[in-house]
Amino acid sequence: MFTRIRPLMLMLLAMLTASPVLAASHREAPLIANDPAADITDFYFFRSWQDPDKAILVMNVIPSQEPGSGPNYFNFADDVLYEIHIDNNKNNIAANIVYQIRFKTEIRQPGNVFPLAYVALPPITALTGGGSEGLLVRQSYTVTEQRFGQSPRDLGTGPMIAVPSNAGPRTMPKYEELAAKGIFSLKNGGRVFAGQRDETFYIDLGGTFDTLNLHISPILSNADDANDAIIVGAPGAGTADTFSGFNVNTIALEIPISELLGPNGNKVLGAYASTSRPKVSVIKKNGDRDNSTRFVQVARMGNPLVNELIIATNLKDKWNATDAEDENDFVSSYCNSALATALNTVFGTGFPTANREDLVNALLRYAPGPAVCGSGKTNEALADLLRVDLDVSATPAAGQKRLGPLAHDASGNATPDRAGWPNGRRPNDDVTDVALRVVAGILTNPAVPNLGDGVNFNVGSAGNNKTANGIATVFPFLPTPFDGRDRRHIDPGEPQ
Repeated sequence: MFTRIRPLMLMLLAMLTASPVLAASHREAPLIANDPAADITDFYFFRSWQDPDKAILVMNVIPSQEPGSGPNYFNFADDVLYEIHIDNNKNNIAANIVYQIRFKTEIRQPGNVFPLAYVALPPITALTGGGSEGLLVRQSYTVTEQRFGQSPRDLGTGPMIAVPSNAGPRTMPKYEELAAKGIFSLKNGGRVFAGQRDETFYIDLGGTFDTLNLHISPILSNADDANDAIIVGAPGAGTADTFSGFNVNTIALEIPISELLGPNGNKVLGAYASTSRPKVSVIKKNGDRDNSTRFVQVARMGNPLVNELIIATNLKDKWNATDAEDENDFVSSYCNSALATALNTVFGTGFPTANREDLVNALLRYAPGPAVCGSGKTNEALADLLRVDLDVSATPAAGQKRLGPLAHDASGNATPDRAGWPNGRRPNDDVTDVALRVVAGILTNPAVPNLGDGVNFNVGSAGNNKTANGIATVFPFLPTPFDGRDRRHIDPGEPQ
C-alpha cells in the first residue's frame, strides 16, 4: 500500500529540498547552552495563509521556558544582535537582505512597590500609556533593513514594544488582547511582533536523546501516520511531547513578497537566522556595560537541528560561529550520517551511512551538483539555508498536513501539501518524522518505512485563533503562551 505514494514523494522532495534532521535546535552546542537569550530554538520561513502576498520569517530564542519562573521571567538581550539573512539570487550567500533586530530594556520604576518585574496593581492591559503602569521592566526594539550595497534603513514607524511574559490572569487579565497590541507596522508594508509565544515545536525529545528510546515503535501504520490530530499510542505512550506547556521568545516579521524578490523576480529564496554578541564587553563597577560595535556570531540556524544531530561535538561551537555559506568546512559530517549510524545500531536497520550525496544536495544546494563526498571541498559555496519557493500557494491552517509533501491518507495514497517543509518551514510541520525518513534514505530508496516518534501535533496549546490541533490562524502564527499561574506540562500517559 505504501509503495503507491513513493514516486510522488520522491519527486516532491527532490523538487523542493529536504533535511536530515530530527528536531529543532535547543541547547545544541556547549557554549550556546549557557546563553539562552542568544540560543535560536527554531527558524521558520513560509508564505502567509492570512495574507498570500506576504512572507513570514520567525526566529525563536530562549528555549524551554517554564511559564512560572518569575520574578524576572524571560527577556531578549540588549547586547545580542538578532538577524535574519536572505539569499534571493540563489548563489548560496545570504547577504542580499539582512533584517537586524536590537532591544533596549527600561526599568520604569525603582521597584519599591514590589521587587518584581511585573506588578498586578494595576493589571497590565497595555504596553504604553494607561494600563501599562504595572509593567516595571519594558523592552523596546528597532528593526533595521540592510540591503547589499545600500545604506541601512530603519523600518520602524514608531515606538515598538516587546510583549512581556505571560505571568498570569491577575497580572495580565486579557493576554491575547495585550499581545495583539504588540504587532507593529513597518515602513516596507509589513509587520513585526516580538514577545513570548507557545513552543510550537513538538517531539518526544526525552525519548530521542535516551538513545532513540521512543515511547512507541518508530514505525507507524499508514492510518496513524496519516492522522494529524491524534497522539499515536494514546493514552499510554504518545503523549510524550517533551515541549508541551513550555514557551519561547519570538521575533516574527511579516514582509511583502515583492520586497524579497531577487533578480528577474526570483521567488526561490534561502534564509537563515543568527545571533551575535559584542566582540568586547567591559562591565563597569556600577554594573553598566561598554560594548564594542563589532559583533561575533554565536549561533545560527537554517534547517532545524543540523548542529545538534549532524555536526560533530568538537565542531559545534565552531559551526555556530561560521557563516552559513562556509558549510564546505563541515561537509564530511553530511557525507557520513551519524544519525543513520545510530538508527542502524539501535533498530538493526541498514540505512546508508556513508557517501550521502543526497543529504549534501538536499541541505546545502538549490539543485543537485557535483559529487563532494570522498573528494573533499569544492570551489562552490555550500550553505545550510532554509529554502522556500514563494510561488507555491499557502495552505489554509485547517487544511495543513504535518508531513508536507510526504502526506498520505490512511490507505497510503499520496495527499501532498506542497506548502510544508521542506518547502520552507511552518510552525506545525512535523520535521521529526519527515527528517527521519530522509536520513533513512527515502530520496534514493522508496522502501523506507513510516518512521516517526508518535507525536503528531502541538499537544495542549492554549488560547484562541488556532485550529483544534494547535495551528495558529493569524500573525505571528504561534499560539498564546502558557501563563505562569496555570501552566501545565502533559506527561506520558496523561490525558490532554
